[in-house]
Amino acid sequence: MDKADITVNENNLIESIKEIILTSRKNIVRSVNTEMLSAYWNIGRLIVEDEQKNQERAQYGEQTLKNISKRLKAELGSGFSLTNLKTMRRFFLVYRKSQTLSDQLSWSHYCELLTISDDNKRSFYEKECIASKWSVRELKRQLDSSLYERLLLSRGKENKEEVKRLAEKGQEIEKPEDILKDPYVFEFVGLPENKPVMESDLEDALINHIEKFLLELGKGFMFVGRQQRITFDNEHYYADMVFYNKILRAYVIIELKTRKLLPAAVGQLNMYLNYYKAEVNDLDDNDPIGIILCTDKPSAKIEYVLGGLENKIFASKYVLYLPEKEALEEEVQTFIEDWEEKDKE
Repeated sequence: MDKADITVNENNLIESIKEIILTSRKNIVRSVNTEMLSAYWNIGRLIVEDEQKNQERAQYGEQTLKNISKRLKAELGSGFSLTNLKTMRRFFLVYRKSQTLSDQLSWSHYCELLTISDDNKRSFYEKECIASKWSVRELKRQLDSSLYERLLLSRGKENKEEVKRLAEKGQEIEKPEDILKDPYVFEFVGLPENKPVMESDLEDALINHIEKFLLELGKGFMFVGRQQRITFDNEHYYADMVFYNKILRAYVIIELKTRKLLPAAVGQLNMYLNYYKAEVNDLDDNDPIGIILCTDKPSAKIEYVLGGLENKIFASKYVLYLPEKEALEEEVQTFIEDWEEKDKE
């Protein structure tokens, strides 16, 4: 065996050993996390059971938890504050069956999820955390940007079934329309809210924050490139941003417009889609999808601008600041109440 073969064998052996070690480390972390969740769930269970057993005691409640907290901190160290014990109590009350807990989520994830009072909304964010592998920081960002409400409101007013579906399954992508949000929130780029923005500046900012941009776009997106050249009759055009969605198996071309939607933008994007369909798509790719991100899309005009096209082109607004959460939540609640009233009729 020559020296080159020995080197190859050594490299293969090292890679195999590294894989074993890294897998083992992941399993250890997951095992520790599972034990921690189980411990906190059982502590919550004991507190609730003790409360129920001693409910006739007038002074039972906060003072008892304070005493328990004081003893535990003295004997076991920090981590058992009154606030934490209350969180463990709520942990058990919300997740009555320990089998429903996911070892893919940390205690910090669950602490954040427990701040959500609505069961459907909490279930949605829980499933999105698992499916999209959100960090706690990303979960907080999506909560702050009202993703749940934006998805409901962007799907039209027939949302009764959508509320139930999102709660049970999270965000599913089965057709091009499913990848859309309205509006998209680009607060992470740090551009001024009420000042004119150049399209190139917005594009640069999104590229510089591409990881967060991909998270905002949603599931299955992979970045292909910016300013992708398209040539017709020796004349060059440039698509602002091109992605590939592995769930839909389709290229997604995004055009950025720092103004309201204009018909010319639709025609240009339609040309890009035809080019990708004819020149770029592989045999097993689906037809490309076009999205125009603009500051406004006049409702009376958009039906005629986008109607009748063979290609899938969508227009969606973007904002450079977080929407008013309270207003979004109130609008969603109004929809739900209206549906419930119609069911009673």
